[in-house]
Amino acid sequence: MIFAYSQEKYTISGYIKDASNGEVMIGATVTKKGTSIGVAANEYGFFSLNLPKGTHEIVINSIGYAVQTFTIELDKNTKLNVEMKEEGKQLDEVVITGEAEDKNIKSIEMGTAKLDIKQINKIPALLGEVDVVRSIQLLPGVTSVGEGASGFNVRGGNVDQNLILLDEAPVYNSSHLFGFFSVFNPDAVKDVKLIKGGVPAQYGGRVSSILDIRMKEGNNKKFAVNGGIGTIFSRLSIEGPLKKDKASFIIAGRRSYLDALVKPFLKETSPLKGVVFNFYDLTAKLNYRIDDKNTVFASGYFGRDQFGASSAFKFNWGNSTATVRWNHIFNNKLFMNMTTFYSNYDYYLEFTAPSNNQSFKWSSNIINYSFKPDFSWYVNNKNTVRFGAQVLYYDFLPYKAIGKFQEGAEVKFVSPKRYGAEYSAYIANEHKIKPRLTIEYGIRVSAFTYLGKGTAFTFRDTIPNTELPLQDSVRYGARVPIQNYINPEPRFAMNYVVNQFSSIKASYNRMAQYLQLISNTAASTPLDVYTMATNNLKPLVADQVSVGYFRNLKENMYETSVEVYYKYLQNQLDYIDNANLFINPTVENQLLQGLGRAYGAEFFVKKTKGKLNGWISYTLSRTERLVRGISNGDWFVSRYDRTHVLNTVANYDLTKRWSLSANFVFLSGTPSTFPNTKLEIQNISIPYNTTGNRNNYRITPFHRLDFGATFNFRKNDVGRYKQTLVFSVYNAYNRRNAYSIYFRQNSTNPNINEAVRFSVIGSIVPAVTYNFSF
Repeated sequence: MIFAYSQEKYTISGYIKDASNGEVMIGATVTKKGTSIGVAANEYGFFSLNLPKGTHEIVINSIGYAVQTFTIELDKNTKLNVEMKEEGKQLDEVVITGEAEDKNIKSIEMGTAKLDIKQINKIPALLGEVDVVRSIQLLPGVTSVGEGASGFNVRGGNVDQNLILLDEAPVYNSSHLFGFFSVFNPDAVKDVKLIKGGVPAQYGGRVSSILDIRMKEGNNKKFAVNGGIGTIFSRLSIEGPLKKDKASFIIAGRRSYLDALVKPFLKETSPLKGVVFNFYDLTAKLNYRIDDKNTVFASGYFGRDQFGASSAFKFNWGNSTATVRWNHIFNNKLFMNMTTFYSNYDYYLEFTAPSNNQSFKWSSNIINYSFKPDFSWYVNNKNTVRFGAQVLYYDFLPYKAIGKFQEGAEVKFVSPKRYGAEYSAYIANEHKIKPRLTIEYGIRVSAFTYLGKGTAFTFRDTIPNTELPLQDSVRYGARVPIQNYINPEPRFAMNYVVNQFSSIKASYNRMAQYLQLISNTAASTPLDVYTMATNNLKPLVADQVSVGYFRNLKENMYETSVEVYYKYLQNQLDYIDNANLFINPTVENQLLQGLGRAYGAEFFVKKTKGKLNGWISYTLSRTERLVRGISNGDWFVSRYDRTHVLNTVANYDLTKRWSLSANFVFLSGTPSTFPNTKLEIQNISIPYNTTGNRNNYRITPFHRLDFGATFNFRKNDVGRYKQTLVFSVYNAYNRRNAYSIYFRQNSTNPNINEAVRFSVIGSIVPAVTYNFSF
């Protein structure tokens, strides 16, 4: 007789937090000792591990923290909340990551890079100010079009193809001071995660990358103050418990003072006497643990840039976001995070000529409202199911322009507001088929409705690369659907662990994007205008395949990887020659849609332990487009193409007080369209391109070396009051990298054309910053 036997199983679940401040620890691992059975804590520090009835040794591990081991007699579902203490290390044992040593091998993630704020703080920065966005540009596959460019490009994608999330709320312009600094205050940032490929099903809305930035919850053990006084701005953050171990807050602010420093040295007659050039931002968050099963969070950001000169012109722009989240544990296997957020990006521009009573004012904004529940179901040790949905509402004003001319005549150019609704639902399962083989499969279905109130235009087809003639227009009432789109977005990832130190990974994802940037410049600017999918513009869709080999060396001291990818894009936005994008109610007839492709290989070596640590990355890639009527109908390289990209980051702990850092970057020049001849018209020489090929040349390569040094006032990391001085040298060998090259007539001889190099930073930039905490 054969008897069926089912072993009784129970669940160990709980939260993992930092003992010093109560912050949840994302990615900390929980394993049964001596086995491969384990899980990683999610974005909120929660874990759930299913084991048979009996006695188990449970190991909690995160690099930089003392390993904790618990012996548990498992005869019922058990709660295990753990607080991890930082591990005391000798100088030659410094580590630069907060995850399990071999997570890059065992995790199914690929095309993903994580930087915690400790790593970011070590990187030399412009004017000595730590910057999140500049730091991720040192990772493989991430570039920008040049110094001072707002935003970043991932695997050849446009700047608008990156979904930037701050506590799950989208941020549309991530830069202060025209791209020199990011809007993210490092004192309020806990975790930075960039996803370039193998995108999980819970993410959508952009086709190139996800930059997920998580804010600190606030110290729930004791009050703490952090701050810094820098060359051009200062910052201050305060955090502490509202009720110890139950509720906490953090509030962080920054303010630049470049204009205030310059004013005392200007004469009263100087045209720059009234210049305003500054930014400020405020970041705040609070959380409250209602009970063991319910925690609520509220966070917000408000930032503004101001630029102007007396009464001649005013220019300001900024983001504001607000997020409310509710974490709920239904049982030991089912976790929920429910999020609602608000996001607003707006700008205002004004020119005034008081002498003749003339003025021009221009404003624009884009607002999002969203509701999003996400669930994690820990079915068993072999299956973790994630599912959820989202509703995202768009409300934006492309432009509102008011011009006042002589004799007080006023002319208004006001675009009708645009409305849209994006709906999505997803489900995915991470399935551990065998100890060495894990797959993740899922699908996200997204839908978009272009809504009234508004006028929908239709256009007749015509000669390629010319303005489409208007055929008809139809007026729609409020909330009436004008156009509907639906896109299934399948996701798949696989990890095969070859041995303890190496693995092979592969992934495929399809992404749909219903909002695109209208700008014929290479870099985004504060004056950019967005357009949604309409009856004339189809949503952007991208399919990406990636394969990678990951290997760790010398007991996980070195992490290495090679990833190759191929990305194919449909309905890529482009523009007719000499497109009129400024205050144009029928701007869609200036736009073209075509195909895109990007492919390449990314090589990465990272040293995680020892006095000397850092990484080297090299990317070899190609990004191309094919658009009807452009470049003779042939594939042409994208403006964002960088064939070769080399990044080197090194940190060295010289003594207990001094640490040194350096980074070197080399990038191939960006493509540009240059003339190959000239035309003579009325004795004036005009540059001209006879080939019709777009982006037929490249500007000179970009390379730069930066140095940094940090001095700690205390030899030992003891005591509440800590002080450091950070010295930095940006562009150490005085390289004048070309942002762009343009052509003009010689001022003395109009028959001679000359090429002019425009460099944003053309000199060495030294800086010193004083940081403190207590």
